[in-house]
Amino acid sequence: MKITVQDVRSLKGGRKITMLTAYDYPMASLVDKAGIDMILVGDSLANVVLGLDSTTKVGMTEMLHHAKAVTRAVKKALVVGDMPYDSYQVNTEESVKNAKSFIDEAKCDAVKLEWFDKCPQVTKEIVKAGIPVMGHIGLTPQTADKIGGFKVQGKDAEAAKRLIEQALELEKLGCFAIVLECVPEKLAEMISQKLKIPTIGIGAGVNCDGQVLVINDMLGLFERYTPKFVKKYIDLSPMILEAIKEYKNEVEGEKFPSEQHTFSIKEDELKKLKDE
Repeated sequence: MKITVQDVRSLKGGRKITMLTAYDYPMASLVDKAGIDMILVGDSLANVVLGLDSTTKVGMTEMLHHAKAVTRAVKKALVVGDMPYDSYQVNTEESVKNAKSFIDEAKCDAVKLEWFDKCPQVTKEIVKAGIPVMGHIGLTPQTADKIGGFKVQGKDAEAAKRLIEQALELEKLGCFAIVLECVPEKLAEMISQKLKIPTIGIGAGVNCDGQVLVINDMLGLFERYTPKFVKKYIDLSPMILEAIKEYKNEVEGEKFPSEQHTFSIKEDELKKLKDE
């Protein structure tokens, strides 16, 4: 049975919620079969799939393209479309229209917004339009340049208080869950206890209501850098590299394709060709 927003909310105070990113049909299918609760079609697509140096460089065209591939594969998980920077931070007046595209066109179940100056206004309008919204506070990659770069947020009392206020405001506005990224563990625990909606941590400690990771990071498929909060459950890159090298060697050595990978024609049919 398909997981709903209400199902996710009901897990608050119960078992931990699991979430991973996916960007294409085969990976989304595997994540769904594994029983992961939520799949995020993340704007991390920019970095780990498209080779861009910033998530701000991916737009609606790319995000919808990949979101459609993911939703075609998923039968159970709740699919969340990550709204790209220019879809709601640059064009705030078009935010509802863009959010609806994730739901109507890409068939996502919800959208995610990173905190920015006008986040409450945009969140309010999207929720009002009947679209489930997941919030995102702490380290917000789309606006990292405005918050001191890619580093832990909320390390002093003043900054921590702002994050608590943001979380409470997003809950009040109707968000069904909030991502806490790169937040001190004790602060994340405090926020989680204050909220009635689930918190999903990434670099925010074990006391959040759930966890999310970028799947390319946890599978060892992205080698440019590895954040401290990432655990590699398997390192696939060197394994894939070895397989490709073996293929290259077998082709050059005429070991592939072998007979088992080759089609044949009957000798009498072949003889007819030769006799012509």
